[in-house]
Amino acid sequence: MKILITGACGFVGNCLVEALLENCEGLEIIGLDNLSRAGSEINRSNFKKQGVTFIHGDIRSISDLETIPPVDWVIDAAANPSVLAGKDGSTSSRQLIENNLYGTVNLLEFCKQHKAGFILLSTSRVYALKELSSIPIVTDGTHFSVNQTATLPQGLTVNGISENFSTTPPLSLYGNTKLASENLAIEYSDAFDFPLWINRCGVLAGKGQFGRPDQGILAYWVHSWAQKKPLRYIGFEGKGLQTRDFLHPKDLVSVIKKQINHIGRGQKPIISNFSGGIHSARSLLEMSNWCENRFGPHEVTSDLSPRPFDIPWMILDSQQAKKEWDWEPTTPFEDIIEEIAQHSETHPTWLDLSIA
Repeated sequence: MKILITGACGFVGNCLVEALLENCEGLEIIGLDNLSRAGSEINRSNFKKQGVTFIHGDIRSISDLETIPPVDWVIDAAANPSVLAGKDGSTSSRQLIENNLYGTVNLLEFCKQHKAGFILLSTSRVYALKELSSIPIVTDGTHFSVNQTATLPQGLTVNGISENFSTTPPLSLYGNTKLASENLAIEYSDAFDFPLWINRCGVLAGKGQFGRPDQGILAYWVHSWAQKKPLRYIGFEGKGLQTRDFLHPKDLVSVIKKQINHIGRGQKPIISNFSGGIHSARSLLEMSNWCENRFGPHEVTSDLSPRPFDIPWMILDSQQAKKEWDWEPTTPFEDIIEEIAQHSETHPTWLDLSIA
């Protein structure tokens, strides 16, 4: 089987390349990346010894895709993953839309031409910002949690945000490009009869992630703490109680193996959540407590000013994935954060490289 992975030199794409090669026999992988992200050249250097065919190209360029041979599946991991993208000044709104939406359209045209299956790695940020911000929250020791005594919106369960939670805009420019990509992928799959799976992922984290405050927050926090770089709690009274769950990208491989070998359309839901869930959920304050035990004390300042698109609590409910795919995350939070901590010790200049 031949698979094209876009964004192959990014954190998620590279993790999938390694994990798929380790867990799938007879697999041929083509990796596509435009190498625009600082640090991506490091991941590219391993491809030759792994037997991965690397193509330096951009999914926004139709001519770059024309040179790629037919494949059986496309896994789209090429995206600007920042919820602030298009608004923070580092990326224009047009660049974001061209990369995250128009690039997806080009890949769907590629799948249409070659009858290749398509796996879109989507995001929890397709869920409605207004409804997420309105979830009844209580302070529960060192983190926020849902007030179970309040009336909860549709799609919110004891396990988190499920697939039928509202996706009504506003979301963010980033979230809308991913939601539009989902909708177009469904239309293309139906109109041109190729298989499709949309995997909405929670916060992905692990060693080698390019850490920034607006993406790769766990890697950013651990590396910054280890190197005694400035850290701050932003918004929500500056206490660091905002809470997310974390998933290692390699945990997606077990379901991707099933998806690329699944026979029969319409037997399983196209869209499913995949996340670390409530057991992997941690607040910034809890991440700080872990780092203090691991590296020693470090000051974290408070900034009471709210930041666009920030929400106090987000945990995805992956019960549908468990039911339909017999899937559960296998890498606990403690292993993920320790993996990052060890990486920070062997790569003390990682933040300077990956944020450049």
